[in-house]
Amino acid sequence: MQFESEIDGKVLSVSIKPDTSTARVNDLEMPFQLIHQNNGRILLRTGTKIYKIDNITIDNQQVSFTINGAYYEAIVKDEQELLLEKLGFASSAKLSAGDILAPMPGKILDILIAPGDEISAGQPVLILEAMKMENEIKAVSDGIIGALHVKKGDNVEKNQTLLEITPRG
Repeated sequence: MQFESEIDGKVLSVSIKPDTSTARVNDLEMPFQLIHQNNGRILLRTGTKIYKIDNITIDNQQVSFTINGAYYEAIVKDEQELLLEKLGFASSAKLSAGDILAPMPGKILDILIAPGDEISAGQPVLILEAMKMENEIKAVSDGIIGALHVKKGDNVEKNQTLLEITPRG
């Protein structure tokens, strides 16, 4: 299985071979084991290291999660999306505008955009404080900021709508 993942602007090529429990990330091949726990946590074992993966949220290509308590957001493309992109077709998730939802409960520390602003996928739009960490919330698609549903200082719940992105044009 082939994937491409973008985390903090860094693109990783990932190939997973479930039959041999090995993964290749860019040019580094490594054995791995996934252990699913009843509480929703996944333990990832690679070599002698174990990573605790929690708070997994998947919305189209946008995946958010914590690893050992540190929050990450990634854009993940599977084999089909990579093939469509190679053939010159944009995937529906990339073309779509829509709502940006809070990935976790927290407090809005800063709003980096305003209604009417043109934005690009990956552009930071809000700063959300959660678990005593500042998290940059980024646009998942190109478009124009439609409505803001929060203001600086607001407390938000997980999956609460923060803002709307409308298509350009």
